[in-house]
Amino acid sequence: MKNRALKIIKYTILNVFLIIQLMPLVWLFLFSLKDNNQIFNRPAFSLPAPFVFENYTRVFQNLKIHIYLFNSVIVTVMTMLVTLLFATMAAYACTRMRFKYGKALIMVFLAGIMIPVHASLLPLFILFKNIGILNTRWSLIIPYTAFALPVALFIMTGFLKTLPVELEEAACIDGCNIYQVFFRVILPLLKIPLSTIAIFTFINAWNELMFALTFTTEAGMKTLPVAVMSFQGIYMTDWGPIGAAMLVATAPTFLIYLFLSEQMQKGMLAGAVKG
Repeated sequence: MKNRALKIIKYTILNVFLIIQLMPLVWLFLFSLKDNNQIFNRPAFSLPAPFVFENYTRVFQNLKIHIYLFNSVIVTVMTMLVTLLFATMAAYACTRMRFKYGKALIMVFLAGIMIPVHASLLPLFILFKNIGILNTRWSLIIPYTAFALPVALFIMTGFLKTLPVELEEAACIDGCNIYQVFFRVILPLLKIPLSTIAIFTFINAWNELMFALTFTTEAGMKTLPVAVMSFQGIYMTDWGPIGAAMLVATAPTFLIYLFLSEQMQKGMLAGAVKG
């Protein structure tokens, strides 16, 4: 009876936290299906009467959200691919190849976690302006990758330390060179940390606002978070389509976390056994 009571209390507390976390999403969904009159004159969680599905039509036709959605997809996917490639190869070199400053190099990479984003904003703006890549997707992909690499290296090095060196020694005896060992033996074993890094990188790059707001001022280069913020009018704002745009921008992150949260947990714990 005591264990049953504790279990009921535990699940009750968890359900309360679940409801608290889901309330903003429910409110945003209802918000996106209302017009201004319903938004300002009715309770926040009241059902729309009538349902204004035209908000979503206006988002894609009038506000051209598909352009910003395309930019976000390109920037996020490129950031994920470059981060995965660099983090995997750098982590393998630092953990497996013996050279004089190997451990110091890892510490230099991991020190990037302590660099605040705000401190790099102005230097990056001046640098990108001088080399002529402002208002391009590269002005977002480069800093996104740079700030994603320290965490990616932290996860990858922790996992690589759990893999036995005998696997690579056996591959070398069979005649594999360093590249064949990496791509044929090691890389297939890195599915868990690779998926974890990809999820974290996706969430951070997809939702990032500060760099995107500073480095992309042309309408054709804006990402989805910047575009949603710019939908607000100077004198009058139609909030229903803005709510629809916010829901469209939030949906990929929510779905990825909903279906891949267990994979994220496995990846974070994978390197905790050793190293």
